[in-house]
Amino acid sequence: MRSRTRPSDLVPGLDRRLFLQALLGTGAALGLSACTTAAAKGPTLSSTAPLPSAVPAGTALSIASYTGQQELQLKLAGLLKNLPFDVSSWPSIGAGPDVINAFRAHSLEVGNNAGIPPIQAHFQGFDARIVAVDLTRKPTYVFATKPHSDIRSVADFAGKKLAFSQGQAQGVVLLRALKKAGIKAADVTLVPLTSNQFLTALQAGQVDIAPLAISQVPAYLTRYGSDGAHTVTTDVVDLLNILWAPASVLADSAKAAAIAAYVPLWAKGLVWVYENPGTWNEDYYVKTQHITLDQAKGITSLSNKPLLPPTWDEAIAWEQETIDLLAEGGFVKSFKADVLFDRRFEPIASNAVAAQYRS
Repeated sequence: MRSRTRPSDLVPGLDRRLFLQALLGTGAALGLSACTTAAAKGPTLSSTAPLPSAVPAGTALSIASYTGQQELQLKLAGLLKNLPFDVSSWPSIGAGPDVINAFRAHSLEVGNNAGIPPIQAHFQGFDARIVAVDLTRKPTYVFATKPHSDIRSVADFAGKKLAFSQGQAQGVVLLRALKKAGIKAADVTLVPLTSNQFLTALQAGQVDIAPLAISQVPAYLTRYGSDGAHTVTTDVVDLLNILWAPASVLADSAKAAAIAAYVPLWAKGLVWVYENPGTWNEDYYVKTQHITLDQAKGITSLSNKPLLPPTWDEAIAWEQETIDLLAEGGFVKSFKADVLFDRRFEPIASNAVAAQYRS
């Protein structure tokens, strides 16, 4: 039976530093009404029409840059100067529900997420399409326990309270881990939260387990490891790292052209970060996230090598498996995954990188 615990039920008196870290993903979303993107500048483009080859002068895009990552990696890689359009804003919006809300508010035009937010958007009746795919072969989330926990494996999750975000990658990672361990959703209590509430829920003991991004784990264990908090390692992956955009944005020929020009720079930025971990550790993790260099090295050692596939067949199959898994649990209604992808963009990211990053 799923818990009806609400985010507002979180107890007071939580660790302020971790609470502020957890709120990073929502800060920009709180001010969406104060920031709107520039009006469309190009004629309407059919979803089956070829992508324009040139970006009209004056075209602008609002691009998600959660905690400044996207903008910084393009800057450090020397790619910002290659953008053939203006960036109207780089909102620090990362959580899937926040991105969907920003799309609806016309405050964001390109998001960077895992595969689940497009599924959730479709289920909500919002039309958006995936325009770039990066495959992640290693786990990007780790299951963390609350302090003073004796949980040691996924098999121990039965009967426990688990942080669950239906519209985010962390939720699907949890469902996949439970299924692999032969545990039904009815055998646990799924506590509905968004990922930016997981840290506070763990430290308060509101949940027994939460899937954390690998970048969150060092700070959490530094604070609570001495109190018995630890991680549970699995081989469950969240395969997709994607760029996506509202169908209404892709229907504007100027903005579609700008997105097509942005995708290869995004791909090259991923490769640059992978090939320059020392600079990234110092300039991003140490200087902007305020963690130690040793912690930063630990995070980058677990990072995935970029993989920009020339075809999206595997990505579409993965999305279909995810849709079916969510439908099985009654979280969404089943549908065909291919409607989530704009395959006009399919070869663009792959063509921008060296062969070793294509397969």
